[in-house]
Amino acid sequence: MSFEIKIAPSILSADFARLGEQVVEATEAGAHYIHIDVMDGHFVPPITIGPVVVKAIRPLTKLPFDVHLMVEKPESQIEQFAEAGADIITVHAEVCPNLHQMVESIKRLNVRAGVSLNPATPLAIIEDVLANLDLVLVMTVNPGYAGQAFMEEVLDKIAHLRQILDDRGLKAELEVDGGITAQTAPKVVQSGAQVLVAGSAIFNRRESVGEAMARIRESIDKL
Repeated sequence: MSFEIKIAPSILSADFARLGEQVVEATEAGAHYIHIDVMDGHFVPPITIGPVVVKAIRPLTKLPFDVHLMVEKPESQIEQFAEAGADIITVHAEVCPNLHQMVESIKRLNVRAGVSLNPATPLAIIEDVLANLDLVLVMTVNPGYAGQAFMEEVLDKIAHLRQILDDRGLKAELEVDGGITAQTAPKVVQSGAQVLVAGSAIFNRRESVGEAMARIRESIDKL
């Protein structure tokens, strides 16, 4: 493969009683991004964290903050997250009737712009904005809850998107989120993913963050 595979630990699964420590642990274990899942209780049922938490952990790492807005009205929140320290802001295509305008609004904040697709959302909805994107996030679970089972049927979509990006010579990173473990990581990498978001596979009581990261890395280094 011609690109580096990046791992983005999702703090949704971290121990929030020691969130700062876990961000540092992920950084020291070789993470490339810190993935931050923001949920508003509308687009998805849970409510998670807001800009105040992002701002609080920003001084603890120099890694890019990969902020995934699973919210109904992202236009009302992008500026707050940019000011709090987001480096990448990803919105869901399903809630953006004017996707191009939303992407441009994110870029004007000097932040990289991403768009996410739920498992059942077709690639056609983003084809006209792909050239403007820094990242495309393909969900391999339905968004909202950590620890869900990986949806194998989305692998074809990942492979198709990889082909489109390569054929057009586009630089957007292809990120995958949902059910990523040492068992599923090789499958998404072989389908063309560049950035792997992993939550409960990294932040859990079975092993340290470093051990968990090493297992995922080992699974893809064998390819």
